[in-house]
Amino acid sequence: MSRMLLSIKPEYVNKIVSGEKKYEFRKFHCREDVDTIVIYATAPVKQVIGEVSITAVIEDAVDEVWKQTQPEGGITEKSFREYYKNKQVAVAYQLGEVTQYDKPISLSEVGLSYVPQSFAYI
Repeated sequence: MSRMLLSIKPEYVNKIVSGEKKYEFRKFHCREDVDTIVIYATAPVKQVIGEVSITAVIEDAVDEVWKQTQPEGGITEKSFREYYKNKQVAVAYQLGEVTQYDKPISLSEVGLSYVPQSFAYI
């Protein structure tokens, strides 16, 4: 199995860590062998703060993904609709166990020399 690092806004990182956000939304579906998301909190944090297992992937029409994830998506419907504007398909990674690192680490410590715009396989 493999891991991918996702750049996630701190407000959503906090919701993932607290368990309030059970889905991470993306416009793409990762490789089938990815089972873990490594969480990079974007500015002002700019650190890798932990990781979370992927328990399922939902890929469907935007409206259908909203219906399935809305109670635990951790975002407003307005934000969801803006993110998927002009898109036919949405992807939601169902999040499992979260492991928050005792001390956040730098991107170089996970083998990256750049901040990924969206994601990077590591």
